[in-house]
Amino acid sequence: MARKSPQRPDADKPEAGASEVETVETGVETDVNADVAADTDAADTDADLAAAEDVPDSDPDPDDEEPDEPADVDRSLWTDTRIDPVEIALPGSVGYTLRAYRQSAALAPTDVEGREEDDDPFAVAEPDVDDDEVVILDEEFAALAAEDSEETDTASDADGKDTADKADDDETEKEEAGEHEEEDEAAGEEVPFFLSHRGRVLIFKSAESLVSFVRSGAPHDLTELDTWDDLASRVQPADVAAADADSYELDLVVENLRGGYDTWDLDLLIRAGEIARDLGYALRLPAVMAALSPGSPLDDLDEALRAAAGGGIGGFMGRRRLRRIGAQQASLGWRTIIGKISAAVDWRD
Repeated sequence: MARKSPQRPDADKPEAGASEVETVETGVETDVNADVAADTDAADTDADLAAAEDVPDSDPDPDDEEPDEPADVDRSLWTDTRIDPVEIALPGSVGYTLRAYRQSAALAPTDVEGREEDDDPFAVAEPDVDDDEVVILDEEFAALAAEDSEETDTASDADGKDTADKADDDETEKEEAGEHEEEDEAAGEEVPFFLSHRGRVLIFKSAESLVSFVRSGAPHDLTELDTWDDLASRVQPADVAAADADSYELDLVVENLRGGYDTWDLDLLIRAGEIARDLGYALRLPAVMAALSPGSPLDDLDEALRAAAGGGIGGFMGRRRLRRIGAQQASLGWRTIIGKISAAVDWRD
């Protein structure tokens, strides 16, 4: 006969011949169930305690270590001095330098006297134009100019009085605008300055060598900064850690561009444009500045990259623009830029 489960309601009366066995087994199972329940309650209690211990405090300790930044990096040093460590990777090597943004009149530009200037490789050649087309365009322009002249004469006669009345007001506005322009020129705009000397940026292959140079008192273009002495007295090798936004991989740009627009690393290329513009300006590299100037092919590429990275409708339109940009032309242009920058680097061990 099959044994009845002790959990069924009709198991109160044991059947003949099996009562003793069932009584014993029921008591055993009851004790086991009680022990399991007790163990379960204890486990739940331990889990709740462990979970409570894992919950962070509502007011975390400010001395707690940040997960993405070493605890010994003193970011207040760079904040106080308004100078930042920059990591630049170029073909063949990678290292650290320093960069500061100041008003253009705050520091003298780096001295490039004696440096040979190459011809601008990005100069646009004069297009070939048919002489007959030039004659036709000249005739059309002359006709339009004559029409504009007649309309101008008529308008001048009708508005002569109003023009005379506004002359004084215009003169006053020009004087005020001139005063504002003089103030803006005196203040200057914020521009980049690097740890450079005689038109060459100093890049150090280790944090220790950079700190040793900073403390040595050797000549360079940042000595005129009002916060330089403070930096030189406080900086330690452990402090030389570039933030993600200040790390640039110029050595990967050309190879990435050769892969085609669908494989381009938008962030890599955008940041490459930023550091190239800064170095071109600070080191007075005309070819680099011309290649990335507004309206140039590489500047159009930069705008399309930023639009694509922005997402949304603008990102869609930006990606469409990227498809029309030749990968070969872009890679050749960037190879020349990186070559110009590499030639203006003074590597220090």
